[in-house]
Amino acid sequence: MNREHRCALLAEADRAELIELADACIADGARVRMLVGPEVGCVTAQVREPVLEQRFLLGDVLACRAEVEFAGHRCWAMRLGDDRAAALAAAVLDAEAQSGRPPDRRDRRAVRTDRGAPGAAGGPGVGGARPTVVEFEELT
Repeated sequence: MNREHRCALLAEADRAELIELADACIADGARVRMLVGPEVGCVTAQVREPVLEQRFLLGDVLACRAEVEFAGHRCWAMRLGDDRAAALAAAVLDAEAQSGRPPDRRDRRAVRTDRGAPGAAGGPGVGGARPTVVEFEELT
C-alpha cells in the first residue's frame, strides 16, 4: 500500500480503532515526539468537473491536523472535523507504518473503513452506490 492510499484510509477510519491502535504503538515502548499538536482550522475544498476537467473551489471545510516524529520519520495526518485525538492517532499510525518496524511488533489488525466496501451504507457496490441500469424499450 502506498502512503497516499494509507493516509486516505486513516483520514476516514473509525475514531475508536485509530486511538486504540495508536495507544498500542506507544505502549510497546516506541518513542513518539509531537512536532505540531493537533490544530483545528479550515481548508479549501477543490473539486474537478469531470467533463471539462476544470477545477473550482467548492468551499471551506473544518479539518484537524497533527504532526509527529516516530523512529526518525516525520509524518502528519489530517481528518475532517475537529477531532484532535483522532488526528493525532492517525499521525502516529502513519509514522508507525512509515518507520518500517518489524511486523512482529506491530498490531496486525486492520483499521475498519467503509470506503470501497461492498454493501457499505446499506447498499450494494462501492460506498453504498447502486449500479445504474439503463433499459431501452423498442419502438414498434
